[in-house]
Amino acid sequence: MQTAPFYAEAADGPEGGLADWVQAADGVKLRIGHWALKDGDCKGTVLLFPGRTEYIEKYGRAARDFAARGFAMAAIDWRGQGLADRLLPDRSLGHVGAFLDYQHDVAAMLDYARAQNLPEPYYLVAHSMGGAIGLRALMDGLDVKAAAFSGPMWGIAMSRMMRPVAHAIAAVARPLGLADARAPMTDAEAYVLTADLDDNTLTRDADMISYMRTHLEICPDLSLSGPTIHWVNQALGELRDLAAQKAPELPCFCAMGTNERIVDTTAIKLRMANWPDGALKTYTGGEHEIMMEVPATRADFFDRCAALFSQHSA
Repeated sequence: MQTAPFYAEAADGPEGGLADWVQAADGVKLRIGHWALKDGDCKGTVLLFPGRTEYIEKYGRAARDFAARGFAMAAIDWRGQGLADRLLPDRSLGHVGAFLDYQHDVAAMLDYARAQNLPEPYYLVAHSMGGAIGLRALMDGLDVKAAAFSGPMWGIAMSRMMRPVAHAIAAVARPLGLADARAPMTDAEAYVLTADLDDNTLTRDADMISYMRTHLEICPDLSLSGPTIHWVNQALGELRDLAAQKAPELPCFCAMGTNERIVDTTAIKLRMANWPDGALKTYTGGEHEIMMEVPATRADFFDRCAALFSQHSA
């Protein structure tokens, strides 16, 4: 384990944040970071699973919110994004060999948390693509006491007309040598750099858009554009498999906005309606990034997470 670059000032997290290079079981280099608390003041550790395009620093303010409620936090740069190994010569493309490869990253993160002696119990908080990775990890027995999801990618938002088109493109891409091309109708640069401050699919909070832009301005290597056709194909297959399985027997809180336009809200509602110990909160007017929404939404989300985790600390 070696010290990795970490942009503490841009992250705006609690004092003492740091990051390390970690190697997954299949040899891919990952970046994992954490914000620790004094043992006597700590109720446990949140394992933060970011979404696609994201990176450790983006969750510095979330770490600050969890610290204020008594929880340490660890976060990861998944393979293919952040400062972790990019998997194609064109580092701007979001790509993965197989969606299940992210489970190697989950295992590395859990090993890291234990090696750093981050206080147990552990709790999962997963956003967007991290929600799909996290759901699979829970189904495979991830050792956490409870879980919370923000705008989880349990389906991808697209019209009924586009669904068969997406599957058809994914099916023919590899024979045509196009699997590693950027998926049609996806951005050629990081969305946050061009997003309208007052009308975007991420958040109603213009300050949070500026916060995310600052990260990419300070470290352009954190930037990621649209996914490859192969990534889309892998994601769709994983989402089909997850949808066919029962919810884990674990306490769960899930949040989404009424103006969610990135992930499939029907899939979220169906999953949570069949989660025996689960609760769904829908935030009026909220966009995709609940943890980066307007202050009242953020505070309510973190309060609900902390209450759930405190109830399941044994």
